[in-house]
Amino acid sequence: MADDMQFRERVSVHTEDGIAYVSLNRPKKYNALDLDMLEALIDAARYLRKDRTLRAVILQGEGNSFCAGLDFATVTRQPGRILRAFFSHLGLRRANVFQQCCWAWRELPVPVIAVTQGHCFGGGLQIALAADFRFSTPDCQFSVMEIKWGLIPDMSGTVSLRELLPLDVAKELTMTGRIIDGQEAKVLNLVTGISDTPLIEAQKLAAQLVTRSPDALAATKQLFQRNWVASERTAFRNERRLQMRLMMGKNQRRAMRAAMKKEAPEYGPRGN
Repeated sequence: MADDMQFRERVSVHTEDGIAYVSLNRPKKYNALDLDMLEALIDAARYLRKDRTLRAVILQGEGNSFCAGLDFATVTRQPGRILRAFFSHLGLRRANVFQQCCWAWRELPVPVIAVTQGHCFGGGLQIALAADFRFSTPDCQFSVMEIKWGLIPDMSGTVSLRELLPLDVAKELTMTGRIIDGQEAKVLNLVTGISDTPLIEAQKLAAQLVTRSPDALAATKQLFQRNWVASERTAFRNERRLQMRLMMGKNQRRAMRAAMKKEAPEYGPRGN
C-alpha cells in the first residue's frame, strides 16, 4: 500500500512496502534550506516516527542537487523567525530547529539512507551526515561551507563528524570550507558508497534491511548512537537493557522460529 504526504510544500514523503522516500522539494533552488523546509523536515520525521510498520527511509533531493545549504537570501529576511528557531531549545527541547531538522533522522527508530548528487553543502551536508548510511555520485560536491559566511556548523554536524573523521581532518574541512567530490568523500569516510546510480544502491540496502526484525534494527541504531562515545560501564548497561527488551518482544521470537525452521520470517509492527 502506497502513501503520499506533503509538508509545507517543501518536503514530500512517499511510502511503499515499508520504505519511505523523503524528498527535499525545492529543485529550482537546489533544495536550499529556508525556514519552512527546516520545519517541514522535522514534521516529516515526526510523522514517520508514528508509523510502526515503517522499515527504512531513503532521504533524497529532487532535481540535480541534494541540498545546497541554507538559503541565506531568504532566511535573513526573517530575523524574528530566525531567533525563535535558534532559541527553540529552551525549555524541554535539547535541540533547536536548525539542529533538530537534522537530528530527527538520527533519532528515527528505523535506518535512514541518504542519497546525494550535485551539491551537498553546509546544512545539507549536516542533514546527510545525520543519516545512518550515505550513497553518493562520484561527482557530487561536498563542503562544510559555514566558514564562507563566517560561521561554524551548528546543525548537529560536529557530533556526526566526530564519529566519522579524525579531529584534524574535521578541523581542516571546517576551517577551509574546501569542496571535495564523492570520490574523496568516500576516502575520508563521509559516505558509505559511491555509484553512478546511488538511489539503486540505497534501495538494495533497504531491501536487505526490511528482511530483518524492525525491533532489532531500532535497537541496533539506538545502541550504537548511545554507546559510540560512552564509557564501558554505560555501554555494557545499554547492551543489557536493549537486549532484554528485544527478548521480551514478539518479533525476536518470530526471528528465532524462522531461523530454526530456515524460513523467511514474517514480522509484526515495530514494538517501540
